[in-house]
Amino acid sequence: MRKAVGTFRYGVRALELCWATGRGLFTAIAALTVLAGVLPAAVAYTGQLIVDAVIAAVAGTSTSDVVVRWVVIEAVLVASMAAVSRTQTVCQSLLRARLGHRVNVMILEKALTLELRHFEDADFYDKLTRARMEASSRPLSLVMRTLGLVQNLLSLGSFAALLWSFSPWAPVILLVAGVPAFVAETKFSSDAFRMMRRRSPERRKQLYLEHVVATDTHAKEVQLFELGSLLLSRYKAIFEQLYGEDRRLTLRRGVWGLLLGLLGTCLFYGAYAWIAAAAIAGAITLGQMTMFLLVFKQGQASVSAILGATGGIYEDNLYLSNLYSIAA
Repeated sequence: MRKAVGTFRYGVRALELCWATGRGLFTAIAALTVLAGVLPAAVAYTGQLIVDAVIAAVAGTSTSDVVVRWVVIEAVLVASMAAVSRTQTVCQSLLRARLGHRVNVMILEKALTLELRHFEDADFYDKLTRARMEASSRPLSLVMRTLGLVQNLLSLGSFAALLWSFSPWAPVILLVAGVPAFVAETKFSSDAFRMMRRRSPERRKQLYLEHVVATDTHAKEVQLFELGSLLLSRYKAIFEQLYGEDRRLTLRRGVWGLLLGLLGTCLFYGAYAWIAAAAIAGAITLGQMTMFLLVFKQGQASVSAILGATGGIYEDNLYLSNLYSIAA
């Protein structure tokens, strides 16, 4: 447990880094995240009111003006969701560019302070290579996933409140459905990171072989001693080794993700049948049935996003350990 908590410690530093890089952009993204979290529930609730208003108008207990009013309100809410999403994307793109530059400068500034012995140290050079390859994009990824986590938590809280009016067990089913897939995804993310760290020397050898074969620096020596075929065969051998490991991990990840995802699907359609049966029995209106089904489907997506973001945050923290071990 202590190790897991320690792994997440880079989240605060990533937030501080984003804040220092672009306060205005970060504030805008955070505010838009809150809006994006509550709007889906508002749209779902408005959908219920539209269906019930249509039924009431057909029965003669209401007028079509009520239906039109709720349709207009839902259209405004949906348009607002689209505007919020687009604005989030723009702000994230701008912050990503500034943050990537800032992190690369951090690494380069640190490199200027190093002595020659650091570059001759294979372990240290592996860390530097990993930091340059992965960590420049990881701080923003971690922050965006954290904000996405907040957004989906807000959405899930709103959805759970609506489902609670149907049954207290409905939110529980919603939460349980996404847990198995999350456990598998987290494990495979950890496995992928450990494999990446273990393979840094091989990656470095590949980069070196590419440099020797494909640049003019060593072209004369390669041709003079007829080393091209030998170097290329070594390059291919390294690829086959790495590809074999990637393939095994990808297949295991895919199979377990499919099986555990099917479990969540079964729970969802069990709840689907439960809600439909309640509507047939007259316990809820057709509008409520429509809302509950929509909320449960969107809630399941929110649970998956929350658990996936948690796993992604864990993975980003693992990669950021490379950055801060170099640029501390």
